[in-house]
Amino acid sequence: MAEKRFGSSINTLRKILAFAAVVEFGTGLVLLFDPAIVVALLLGADVSGVGTLLGRCFGIALLALGLACWPGRRGAESGASVFRGMLTYNALIALYLTYLGTVGHMGGLLLWP
Repeated sequence: MAEKRFGSSINTLRKILAFAAVVEFGTGLVLLFDPAIVVALLLGADVSGVGTLLGRCFGIALLALGLACWPGRRGAESGASVFRGMLTYNALIALYLTYLGTVGHMGGLLLWP
C-alpha cells in the first residue's frame, strides 16, 4: 500500500512540475516577444527603453528555467534537463547580448567580457 501511495505522490509531483515548466516557458516566450504585456498585467505599469531590453533577458531566463524544470523520463538523469536549460540560457543570452552590442550599438563595461 505504501508503494502505491509513494508512486501516486511522485506522479502528482511530476504533473505539478510539468505545469510549472509550461507556465515558465510560456511567460518567457511572451516576455521575449513583448515584455510590455507582462509588465502591464503583472505590475500595471508601462515599460520602455532599457526596461524592454531587460524584460527580454528575463524572458530568456524563464525559457531556460522552463526547460530545466521539465520532468524527464523515469530513470533518466536529472542532469540532462539541467544541462539543457543552462545551454539554452547561455546560447540565447550570448546571441541577444551580441545583437545588442553590434546591431543596437549598446555596450557597457561588462557587455563584451
